[in-house]
Amino acid sequence: MGANDNMRAMRLHEAGGNFRLDEIPRPRVERSTDVVLRVRASGIVPNLRNVMSNYGDRAYLTVPDLPAIYGLDFAGIVKEVGRDVKGLVEGDRVYVNPGRSCGNCHACRLGERISCEAFTFQGYFGFGPGSKEIYRSYPYGGLCEYATAPADGLVKLPAEVSFEQAARFGYMGTAYSGLRKAGVGPGRTVLLSGGTGTLGLCAVQIARAMGATKILCVARNEANLARVRSLDPQRIRTFSYGSGSLREWAYKETGGLGVDAVVDAIGPGASHQVTLDCISSLRRGARLVEIGAMSDPMPVNMHELMCAQVSLIGSLWFTVAEGQDLADMVAAGTLDLSVFEHHAYPLEEANEALADAERRAGGFVNVVVVQ
Repeated sequence: MGANDNMRAMRLHEAGGNFRLDEIPRPRVERSTDVVLRVRASGIVPNLRNVMSNYGDRAYLTVPDLPAIYGLDFAGIVKEVGRDVKGLVEGDRVYVNPGRSCGNCHACRLGERISCEAFTFQGYFGFGPGSKEIYRSYPYGGLCEYATAPADGLVKLPAEVSFEQAARFGYMGTAYSGLRKAGVGPGRTVLLSGGTGTLGLCAVQIARAMGATKILCVARNEANLARVRSLDPQRIRTFSYGSGSLREWAYKETGGLGVDAVVDAIGPGASHQVTLDCISSLRRGARLVEIGAMSDPMPVNMHELMCAQVSLIGSLWFTVAEGQDLADMVAAGTLDLSVFEHHAYPLEEANEALADAERRAGGFVNVVVVQ
């Protein structure tokens, strides 16, 4: 086997351990609808160590067998295409939407791939035992030099989107899909809980691009809030949680009406009281969309929600089409990704990159492994 038949990969060999640089066979196209791409950038998720260490013990989640190549959001250049691939050629710049489905279950037949019984994030974790088979088909995350992916899972990148920016598309797409489900658009007000974090800042920028009239940003760090407000002082209002009544502030900012939508981007460790306060800020007939995975059990008065016609919606991920929307918005100049500060690391420093991401410095920082 020649040198060109191998590649470098940072692999995890034991749960809770560190990545190790290995040399393994380079993948080739095996399915006629797949592509091989040269990975140029991979996002680093702050929650990755928790996934690698603990998710294998949860009955409703599945992780790849070890040794495994992680790396959730990656982008690169198409190097090989299967004979049945249309619309992609060697040299195309692409982002890999890592959402994989079985293609055969009830949800897949309905066209609802994200609701698949075995829905799986390539390079991260899955939602059922069937994810093991998907990992065998697509074992490559972004922490390697070459990877395979299905052609229908790719977003074509315009020149205006760098590979480092594309490595943020998992967060961007999650925020965008949540905003769409919430009905955000021109003439609408939206409250973003956790608005200075990795997901939240993406939601702020996309809400601006979608034409939201007023964007209410809620977080705790006042310095980060001030920085977010400076992005668009005319439309963005900020509130430091714990400084007063969130409900009273939201109603004051909306002329006593309440907000049209809440997109909740706070993380698993947050108190349920934050989300309850967000619900109380909604106008009648409005929606709260959960994208941040707040896991604290929450007492909800369902009769009150029914009477107010308030909807609570969970939004897990985003479609390839929604990812393409984002790329096209950047190309059109309506979505600004220049606010991100890229902390770039070479492949062999993936452990250092993860340690950087775990500092959770706020949404402006984008930790990425580049090649």
